[in-house]
Parts: sequence; C-alpha cells; structure tokens
Amino acid sequence: MALRPVQNVIQGQPTIEGAGVHLLRGLGHGQLPQFDPFLLFDDFSGDDPTRFSAGFPWHPHRGIETITYVLQGEVAHGDSLGHQGVIGPGDVQWMTAGRGIVHQEMPRGPRLQGFQLWANLPRRQKMTAPQYREIQSGQIPVVKMANGVSLHVISGNVYDVTGPVQGIAIDPLYLDIAVPAGSWLELPVDAALNAFAYVIEGQALFGPGPEYHELVAGIHHGAGIGPGHIVHFGAGNTLSISPQSEDLRLLVVAGKPLHEPVAWRGPIVMNTEEELHSAFEAYENGTFLRPPRA
Repeated sequence: MALRPVQNVIQGQPTIEGAGVHLLRGLGHGQLPQFDPFLLFDDFSGDDPTRFSAGFPWHPHRGIETITYVLQGEVAHGDSLGHQGVIGPGDVQWMTAGRGIVHQEMPRGPRLQGFQLWANLPRRQKMTAPQYREIQSGQIPVVKMANGVSLHVISGNVYDVTGPVQGIAIDPLYLDIAVPAGSWLELPVDAALNAFAYVIEGQALFGPGPEYHELVAGIHHGAGIGPGHIVHFGAGNTLSISPQSEDLRLLVVAGKPLHEPVAWRGPIVMNTEEELHSAFEAYENGTFLRPPRA
C-alpha cells in the first residue's frame, strides 16, 4: 500500500457562466496540465433560482466528455441528437461530445445542488460519433461498509463493485463518498490514475492514519479541508480519508492521463490550434454537425 499525499489544495472561485449561472469553479484553464485528463470542474449549487435558472442555452461541444451529477433540484437537457430528458437527485448525465454536438442544460427548482466535470478525449477519439448516457440514481450501486462509510460508484471499480458508466478511454473512477464522524476510509485508487477530491460537506483530513490527522489538525489549528475545495493527490495507490469532526461528504475522481497537447477555447477542446480554428469555422458556417466524409 502506497498512500497518496496531498499535492495541492485549490479553493473554488466564484464564476458566472451560460446565461448568468453563478457557480464555483474548482478547475479550469489554470490547472492544466497537472489534472490531466480532467479540464474543468464546476459546482453549480445555489438556493436562489434567479442565480441559476437562466441556465446554459444552446452551445456546441467537441473533443470532450461532460459529466453532470445532480444532488438537489433538476437539470433539463436537450441536444442535436434528439435526446431530451431531465435528471434529478442522484442522477448522472454523461455526454461524449466527440466530433460535435449542440446542447442545452437548464437547471430548475427552488434549490439546486450539482456538479459538472469535463474530461478530455484522446486524440484518436476527438472526432468519434457523439454519445449520450443518462444514468438514473437507482442504477448507481452503493457500497456500505461496517463503519458507516458509503460509496456511490458512478464509474470505475472499487471493492469489487463496478459503476454503470463503462467503456470510457480514460478508465475513470467517479465516487460520491459519505464518511460519518469518527470513521475512516482507506480507498484503493489505481496508481496509473490521476486523482482529486472535491469536498461537499464537512472538513476532510487526508493522510496515512489517525496520528497524522491529529498532527495536521494541530498545524492548521484544528481546521481540515472544507467545502468548495479541490484536493489534488500525488503518486500512490491508496487514499486515506477521515472527517475532522462532523460528517464528511466528498467526490473522488480519477482518470488515466493522456499526455497529449491541449488546444482549448470555450466549449471546444482539440489538440492543435489549427483543429480548434477549424471547429469554430465549421460551427459558424453550419457544417459543425456533419459527419466526416468516408
């Protein structure tokens, strides 16, 4: 067992996107390439509909996958493939943009809690056919441990339980984890994957055991890593996670790095500036959604 150390802690930054959605951005352009293959992570939670109901009207994507996970409220979706649907608490929308898709996401409800992650596609799949997956909460298995820890397994395999999202190039692990106060989790994470966590509730401590946690708590005057923070981990094959005092909830995400050049502007991510220019040119002249010639 090789425990992964904390490499970096990032405080999410208030940002406005779409037609005026107020959100907290944990990852963005500034974090490339250390989070490879992940590009962006947004927390679009809020309890004032005027700050999120304008949503994300029709816009294009190419070269990436967008993963939307909702805990409260709903997000209505529509896209150029003809898909329409609504995801609610515990549901996931996993969209592979591939060579091109145009879609919209419209949050609704008196209160909203949700997250969107962008994962890069490898060069060989940038121009693949777009694909849409809608995963209902009941399809997501839950691992319940004797000490009260629970893990919702959206993708990847942990404790011999496999999530419903499979066949993704970066072999992603995506977990929603609850750790009650007084408990402790040693989580296996493939050493080949780049890993980070996002704290949703409570104060988190990461390290090789309770003694280390006490030391860290003392150094930081009793403060763990709180909500709205991204925690990036170094090399190893195990994460050690425990709450500071109250119950803890966090997301753990990991994926296989691509080690490829990134050309990124707005909703489109390619490998070269030429490919990026071609994508926006195609969108402007109306050929963006046409499949490539055989």
